[in-house]
Amino acid sequence: MTIRPLIAETAVPCYDLILRGGTLYDGSGRAPIKADLAIHTDKIAAIGNLDRSICSKRTLDVTGLAVAPGFINMLSWATESLLLDGRSQSNIRQGVTLEVFGEGQSMGPLNAAMQRQLRDTLATRWQDPSLTRQPGLPWTTLAGYLEFLVAKGVSPNIASFVGATTVRIHELGYVNRQPSSDELKAMQALVAKAMQAGALGVGSSLIYAPGFYAQTSELIALAQTAAAYDGLYISHLRSEGSQLLESIDELIQISEQSGARAEIYHLKVAGRKNWSKHDAVVAKIASAHKRGLAISANMYVYRAGSTGLDAAMPPWVQEGGFAAWVNRLGDPEIRAKLITDMTTPGDSWENLLLAAGPKHTLLIGFQNPRLRQYTGKTLAEVAQLWGVTPQEAAMDLVIADRSRVQALYFLMSENNIAKTVQLPWVSFGSDAPSIAAEGLFLERGVHPRTYGNFARLVARYVRDKNVLQLETAIQKMTQLPATNLKIKRRGALKTGYYADIAVFDPTSFTDHATYAAPHQYATGMVHVFVNGKQVLDAGQHTGRLPGRVVRGPGWSGWTEESKNDRR
Repeated sequence: MTIRPLIAETAVPCYDLILRGGTLYDGSGRAPIKADLAIHTDKIAAIGNLDRSICSKRTLDVTGLAVAPGFINMLSWATESLLLDGRSQSNIRQGVTLEVFGEGQSMGPLNAAMQRQLRDTLATRWQDPSLTRQPGLPWTTLAGYLEFLVAKGVSPNIASFVGATTVRIHELGYVNRQPSSDELKAMQALVAKAMQAGALGVGSSLIYAPGFYAQTSELIALAQTAAAYDGLYISHLRSEGSQLLESIDELIQISEQSGARAEIYHLKVAGRKNWSKHDAVVAKIASAHKRGLAISANMYVYRAGSTGLDAAMPPWVQEGGFAAWVNRLGDPEIRAKLITDMTTPGDSWENLLLAAGPKHTLLIGFQNPRLRQYTGKTLAEVAQLWGVTPQEAAMDLVIADRSRVQALYFLMSENNIAKTVQLPWVSFGSDAPSIAAEGLFLERGVHPRTYGNFARLVARYVRDKNVLQLETAIQKMTQLPATNLKIKRRGALKTGYYADIAVFDPTSFTDHATYAAPHQYATGMVHVFVNGKQVLDAGQHTGRLPGRVVRGPGWSGWTEESKNDRR
C-alpha cells in the first residue's frame, strides 16, 4: 500500500528528524501502517512514504520497531521525585511522556501553614538543598508548582488535577466536620482559580483522612465548579472492597448531579470475598453509559496495591493531622479501642489490613534509617520479631518512623485484572513516583509498578496472555486518556500534533521489577521524544529536560483559535 505524505499546514525546507521504516500505531486503535514520520521543531510535520530526497537534519532507521504516541500516565505520584531528579527515568524508559498528578491531594493551592508543612515534609523525606535551604516553598498555587517544576527541568510533560482534599485542608484544616456555606464557596473559588490556570479537573481520595470526611454534597459542589470549565471529576473511591458497588453509585451520582464527566482511579475489586463483584461493577458503569454519562477508569496491572499504614487504621484516629494521630497512638486507652476497630469487620471505613491480612502486608518504605532493616518483611514478621500483635506493630512503626510507612497490600485477583484491562473505557496509571535506580531512591523499597506498569501491560497482557491487541493497548495508553482529559494535540500520531513519541520493540518490551527486587528498569523501549526532543536514545537517557506544562480545557490562556482546535 502506498501512503501519501500528509504534510502539516506549513511546509518546511528541512525537517529536524525523520523516523524511517517504522510500524506506526497512531493511537486510534486501528491496525498499524508502515510509514515514515517527520518531526520539525516540537511537532509532527509529516507522515507517509517520504521521498529519500526530502531534506532532514537527522534520520533514524526504526525498521521493525513500533512507533506510537507517548504514553500518558493517568495516575502519577512523581510530584516530589521529579523535584529531586527531573529525568523521570523509570517512566521515560517505558515510553511515558505525560505525568498526570492530583489524586485527592495536589501541590497547590497552599496557605501558609500548608506551605510550611510541605516544606518540612520534603526536607525530612528528601533533604533536597534546592528546596530546604529556603524559608518557604517558591510556589503557593498549583500552576505555580507546575511552572516551577518545568523551570527546574523535567523530561516528561506534566499536568494535574486540583485536589479536593487540598482545598478542604486549605479552608478547614484536618477536622472532621462539614464546611459552612461560606467555606464551601471558598473551596469552589479555589477550584475555579485552579481550573482557569489549567487544572484538568478535581480529584478526590476518599479512604484517607481528611478526604474521608467529605460528604457527597461537598464533592458534587466541587465537581460542579470543575464541570463549568469542562473539567473531569476523578476519584479514589470511598471503598474498593466491601462497599465498592455503593461507592461506584456515589461517583455516578456526583457525575449526574454535577454535570461533570467522571473517572475512577485504579479500578479494582479488593479483598478475596469481594472478587465476585467484578461483573456487577461493569454492569453499573454500562448502565450509566446508557443514560448518557461519561464514566471511565484507569488501573495498574498488579495484584498488590501500595499505600501507607494509615489505610490500616480508622479515620477517627487520624483527625487533626499527622501529629495528632501519632499522639493518640501513644495513649493506652486509645490503642485498646483502635485494636478493636482494626480487627472488627465493618463497612464504615476501608480497612486494607483486614482485607489483605498481616501476612500479605509487605513493608517497603521507611524514612527512619534504623527501620529500613524491615524493608521487604511482612507486618506479621515484624510483629513476631517484636513480640506484639500486628495491629500494635503497625502503630509502633508509624510512631517510630514519623511517617505513615509505605506498605504493599495483596488484595486483587489476577483473573479480574485480565478482565479489567480489556474494558474499552479503561486507561492506565502507575500510582507511583518516577525515579532512578540510583542514589537516594535505592534507600527505599517501592512497588514494582514504579518501573514496570506500562511495559507489563504489553509483555503480560498483549504478548503472553493475548487478551489485548497491541494497537488496542496503545490506544488505551494514548488517545483514550488524552480524550478523557480533553488535552489538545497530544495522544495521537497526527500532523500538527506535538511530537511526544515512543519507539519500542514490541517483541521485547518487558518489565523486570519484582516485589523482591523492584529497582529494575523495563527494557525494549528504544527511543522516546518529548516535544520533539529526544530523551531516550537507543535505550539510554540523553539527559534532556524538554517537558512542559499541559493544561486543561478551562485554561484562561487558550486563544479563540486554539479553543476550537480539533483534538
